[in-house]
Amino acid sequence: MSDLSKEEQELLRSVESGEWQSVAKPERELSNYRTLARATFQKDRRINIRISSKDLDALQKRALLEGIPYQTLITSVLHKFVAGR
Repeated sequence: MSDLSKEEQELLRSVESGEWQSVAKPERELSNYRTLARATFQKDRRINIRISSKDLDALQKRALLEGIPYQTLITSVLHKFVAGR
């Protein structure tokens, strides 16, 4: 168990102690969560902002490291900020 991170160890402990229960209708649950996710992340508004070249370059490099488009990274950062995370 030493190869596991703290988070993985805690998850394993909770599974082994029986804290997890199977969902009666998993396809229905997944469908509900998919619907919620689509509604949450639907991009239905457009904005234009001015940003320094230096910051944009840094964002683009970071997005490249993350393997995502830089606009997606910006959207994610903004979403986390307004959600308090």
